[in-house]
Amino acid sequence: MEKIIVTGVSAGAGKSTFARKLGEALDIPVYHLDSYYWKPGWMEAPEEEFIKAQNELTAKEKWIIEGNYSSTLSVRTEPADTIIYINQPLYKCLYRVIKRRIKFHNKSRPDIANGCPEKLNWKFIRFIMSTYKRRKESLPEHFRTISMKDMNKSVYIFENDREIESFLVKFKRGSKVQSLPGSAQKSKLKK
Repeated sequence: MEKIIVTGVSAGAGKSTFARKLGEALDIPVYHLDSYYWKPGWMEAPEEEFIKAQNELTAKEKWIIEGNYSSTLSVRTEPADTIIYINQPLYKCLYRVIKRRIKFHNKSRPDIANGCPEKLNWKFIRFIMSTYKRRKESLPEHFRTISMKDMNKSVYIFENDREIESFLVKFKRGSKVQSLPGSAQKSKLKK
């Protein structure tokens, strides 16, 4: 467990917080894709630049890469040894997006480029709501397929905060990392 991607059903699923906690527990650097995709003033990075940045990150010895960006997902899934997918309910994602907007009013989040003060608009809310169902149904199946094709990849699908916390408790800072027992991993894949 040294090359990990953390992705989720939507903005507000808890990807950044989870990745940060896991990085601290495993002593592995965490890279947030939002900080590579967004330039100051909410300008999008050119696709080639964004892909190049991800290729540079995945060439490192150890990493946790957090973010969705499904158009470049294969750039991260191919070299990853662990895929973690957070599949929270829509109401919780929306609540957290609103809470994040209030918390970082007129400020940039720590997981995004400076010069991108937190914002929330109807376009973003509509995006979350219009993509949620498709992603909730298709992405877990996509990751199950990956795990069946490559038995060296561990795939964890978390449906709620209790499962997330239970997973994080298994790791202590500085301890030798071991995967969860096979039955725990497989139980997540059956859902």
